[in-house]
Amino acid sequence: MKFEVPPLSLYIHLPWCVRKCPYCDFNSHTAGDAAPRSRYVAAILDDLANEAGRADGRSVESIFLGGGTPSLFAPEEIEQIIDAAKNDLNVAADCEITMEANPGTVERGDLAGFQRAGVNRISLGAQSFNNEMLRALGRIHDAADSLAAFDDACAAGFDSINIDLMFALPGQSLQVAIEDIQQVCALKPPHVSYYQLTLEPNTVFFKRPPGNLPDDDLSWEIQEHCHRLLRDAGYQQYEISAFATEGHRCRHNLNYWTFGDYLAVGAGAHGKITGLDGVIRRYQKPAHPLTYIELILGGTFKPLMQALNAEDAGFEYLLNALRLSAGFSESAFSRSTGLKLAAIGEPLAKAKADGLIKESANGVWQPTPLGFRFLDDLQTRFLP
Repeated sequence: MKFEVPPLSLYIHLPWCVRKCPYCDFNSHTAGDAAPRSRYVAAILDDLANEAGRADGRSVESIFLGGGTPSLFAPEEIEQIIDAAKNDLNVAADCEITMEANPGTVERGDLAGFQRAGVNRISLGAQSFNNEMLRALGRIHDAADSLAAFDDACAAGFDSINIDLMFALPGQSLQVAIEDIQQVCALKPPHVSYYQLTLEPNTVFFKRPPGNLPDDDLSWEIQEHCHRLLRDAGYQQYEISAFATEGHRCRHNLNYWTFGDYLAVGAGAHGKITGLDGVIRRYQKPAHPLTYIELILGGTFKPLMQALNAEDAGFEYLLNALRLSAGFSESAFSRSTGLKLAAIGEPLAKAKADGLIKESANGVWQPTPLGFRFLDDLQTRFLP
């Protein structure tokens, strides 16, 4: 079976933060005033030019500037990067261009500057509207900063705004979690991301876990109750952690979750490209910002392209697709992986028998509520 070349996105990593959060396992680095931003931007521009060959003229449907804290960069620097992407790549006229922003680093007027630079979707990392929770998370902002940043984003003309919230935080009660949801529903952003705090390896919280984390039962109660509040407020849950009003689903993340392709630019960025031969290849840029700058500007870096075998492609497809409330169809699975559904027939039947997944009349497979609750278990059923 032949592959269809999937949609293409672009991820750009901007790696510095004012301070590393104790729960964060992303490739982020404490910056201070010593971060070589101008050299990093120069490296990004060279990197974009190199990625043009990998794109091979394909249309770029979405761009995501993530971090780190992209809002540490000036609007003029973000504009340089976006202009270079549009010059080097075939960026679609209606391309969704998202930038992450930390409410603690956004100066008055910056969001309007980012909007003029070409950003048309802003993602605000509020995490909570409770100052005690924010201190427990090691955030540099308070609730007032988040509210001001949201007001500024609206005033800047952003129609597409996401607010990131977390739950199961140290010392968080059900009532405190509800108050976060009530606040975000009062603001009415078109998109809300609602993540459970997890203790990831190589983080401070993993090495020294907070002693007052909600237990599994309370975490589930918070999730169930707050998901219901979001749905009652008119948000559609289209992914396990993503809620949106009509027309405001994140196209970039949907491309990940439906196993699309993406170019990688910036320190530690990961890419995935499907060739015309149907072979899926992954690659990565050097993780440390200073190493990345030297290798990219020196013109000496060539990423190792690692081909996925059929089993790994099938698992990676399901790892993403099972996060979606809509699930996946047999045709989508085959189109994206080159495999027949029979390749996963045994674990699929077992997951169905255990009540973790269901098959609809039109051949679509969807996680059940139980499957969403125990998503990690459902996903690992399909490990090669």
